[in-house]
This record gives sequence, structure tokens and C-alpha cells, in this order.
Amino acid sequence: MLNPVHLRTLVEVVKTGSFAEAARRLGYTSSAVSQQISAFERAVGVELFEREAHSIRPASAALLIADRGGELLAAFDGFEHEVKAMVQGLRGRLRIGTFPTASSRVVPKALAKLAADLPDAEIRLDEAEPEDVLPLVLTGELDLALVYAYDLVPQSWPEELTVLPLLDEALLVMVPSEHPAAKNNVRLEDLKDERWIASRDGTSGATCLTRLCAASGFAPRIAFRSNDYEVVQSLVAAGVGVALVPALGYKALPGTHAMPLRHKPLRRHVHVVHRTANTNPLLRDAVNALQEVCQNAVGGYINQP
Repeated sequence: MLNPVHLRTLVEVVKTGSFAEAARRLGYTSSAVSQQISAFERAVGVELFEREAHSIRPASAALLIADRGGELLAAFDGFEHEVKAMVQGLRGRLRIGTFPTASSRVVPKALAKLAADLPDAEIRLDEAEPEDVLPLVLTGELDLALVYAYDLVPQSWPEELTVLPLLDEALLVMVPSEHPAAKNNVRLEDLKDERWIASRDGTSGATCLTRLCAASGFAPRIAFRSNDYEVVQSLVAAGVGVALVPALGYKALPGTHAMPLRHKPLRRHVHVVHRTANTNPLLRDAVNALQEVCQNAVGGYINQP
């Protein structure tokens, strides 16, 4: 196998035409350069220099190897630079998982900051619910993920993960703007006879709604289900039901009114998680960018923990 150190020495000897001058440039002794060239010749099986008493002459094989070797060494130097930059967090690949409402309200600004600070970093984004992205973080297919947990749906996190809070968001009741509850701070009991629009059965949002209503003595009559909060709010605007919506998923639509529950404020808590053992140097930058974006989102129905 060819030794890249010996290859670099050969290239320098061909360039300078002298063992002594190559040794001076490389910081070796002339004897060390001579030994490295002899070792290289043994590796390739051919003499590379015609040696005379006070000079050397490169053979055609040496000229060819030096020409191609110079290209290889330049590529290796570039690769070495990339590795150092990656270790320093200036370049590399970061794979992020997120859920839809964070994708539209939090992630774009954080990615813009990362792209500005680390223009050579490769960032990939996957979108899914927390129960789908957590296994990918644990297997290393994702470096980090944004996840959430509802007040009434306790969530335990695998011990392999580092879990950092990003923000808390209020859960808002959305009703058509002409609904009587739109004029007052609503009590959940006032909505027991309404048709509800909820997320998919079995999701944390749907479970939270069911438990919330049960605590008020009734089961919600769920007429429609969608995990797309734009669809949910459009259905509310159309007057076909009411809904419980996290603040990140809320957009003021004509024909709707949103408010937190009176006496029973509930929140959804957003976290960023990553494997504690993950050594990707870009993790720190990504977490910092997400925390900065969430800090600037403080206000209204969204608050930093």
C-alpha cells in the first residue's frame, strides 16, 4: 500500500529536483527523504530516480506519479480541511425532524439563521408527529427533533435522550365568530352540546381533548378529524364545529374567534431532543438557533418555559 507521506515527499523531490531542498521544505533531514524515496520505490517496484554523485534525475514513472499524486494530495488536503471544519461545527450534515405546526412557525427562522451562520452545512428536514420521529432520533437517522407534550397527556422520554425545553403554547378554543361563546371567556361546559373537530384518533391532541371534556363531565361529540390545523380552522370558519387548537397552529381566520379556556388554562410544551451520545458538532448551533427563535416568539399565546 502506498504511503501518502512518502507520496508527498516524492512530489516535493520532483518539484525541487533535490533531496536536500525537499528535506528543507518538508522539515526532514536529507537522510530521511532518501529513506522515504527508497521505501516508495520498493512499494511500486521500480526505481524512480537516477542517482548521481551530486544530483538526481526523476524517471518517467516518477514524473507520472508526481503529476497524479499532486492531484490526490490536493484532494486529500481539501478533505482534511472539511473534516476539521466539520469538527469545529463549520461544515457537516444535520438531520432535523419536526412536527407540522413547528415547521411553519419555528423551524424556518431557525434554518435561516443556521444557513447564514453555517453556509457550507448540509441540513435535511423531515416532518412527522413525535411518535414517528423519536425512533429515528434513537437509531441515529435524525440528529435532533422537535416534539411536544400536552398537559393532560404526560410524556416520558427515553433515557438515551437529552430533552431541552423550547416554548410553551396555550391551547385555544376556536368557535365561529357568530357563536355566543365568542363574546365571553368560554367555559368548556358551555360547549358540551357542540360538534367538535379534533386531530386523528389516538394522537396526543385528541387524547387531551377527550380527557379535558371528561373532567368537565361530558364526552366530546367529534364530527370531523384532521391533523392539518388549517383544515381544522377552515371547518370552524365554515360553522360546522368548534375545536381545541395549540397556539403554534393558530392563524386568525375571518369567521373565527379563538380564546383560552376560562379557569382551565392548558398548554402544549415544545421540546428539542437529541441522543446524549450524539457528537455532531452542529447540534449545539441548531439548538441555539431554535432557542433564539423561540425566545423571540415570546408573547401572545406563545411563551418560553
